[in-house]
Amino acid sequence: MRKILIVEDEQDLRDLLDNYLTNEGYEVSKAGDGVEALSLFSKYTYDLVVLDIMIPKIDGFGVCEVIKKQSTVPVVFLSALSDEGSQIKGYDKSADDYVTKPFSMPVFLRKVNALMRRNDKSNSSGSNPLCVCGDIVINKDTMEVLVGSKPVILTVKEFDLLLTLVRNPGRIFTREMLLDLLWDYDSLVDERIVDSHIKNLRHKMGGEYIETVRGRGYRIAKKDN
Repeated sequence: MRKILIVEDEQDLRDLLDNYLTNEGYEVSKAGDGVEALSLFSKYTYDLVVLDIMIPKIDGFGVCEVIKKQSTVPVVFLSALSDEGSQIKGYDKSADDYVTKPFSMPVFLRKVNALMRRNDKSNSSGSNPLCVCGDIVINKDTMEVLVGSKPVILTVKEFDLLLTLVRNPGRIFTREMLLDLLWDYDSLVDERIVDSHIKNLRHKMGGEYIETVRGRGYRIAKKDN
C-alpha cells in the first residue's frame, strides 16, 4: 500500500484529507507542524507528501526544501496562499504541484493519482530503460539521471520534463505543449510554471543543456552520442 504524509495544522481539514485518501486506498500519516513532519519523514518511507505552507515551527517552504535535498518523493503544496508569487516560490522549491484553498476534493484526488501514476511509470517502460542525449543519461526504470557522469536528483515533474525534451532532441516544445503533456489533469496552470521547472532543471544540471528559443519555447540541442 502506498503511503502519503499529510502536513496540515487545521485538524478538520487534516482529518478530511485522511478520510478521502484512505478511501482511495492509500495509507496516511498526519502531522500538524513542520517539526513533526520532518520527524515522521526521517523515520518512514512515503510515496507522496501533501504539505500546507502556513504551519507552525517550520513553514511548508522550509519543510519542502529539506525533503527535496534528500529525496525525490513528490510534494504537493496545499495552501490558502493563492497569489502568483507564493505559487512560483512553491515551484522554485521543487514542489510537484500547488493546490490553492478552497479546492475541489475530486480534482485534488485526481492530481494525487496522476502523480502516483507518473511515479510508477518505470514499471511499464520498454526493454531498454536508457535514454541518452550527449552526456545526459536517463534511466526510465529507476528514474536516475546522470549529467556528465554526475548524478542529478530531480522531482517527478522535473524528471518527466527532462525526459520529454531528451526523447526529442532538437524539437521545440512550447509552454502550451509541455502543459498539455505533463499537466494532464483539469486545472488552471499558469504557463510560467513551466519556466520555473526549466529554471530548476538548469540549476541542477548546470551547463547549457536546455535552450530557450525566443518566442517559441524550449529544446535540447541534438548531440552526437
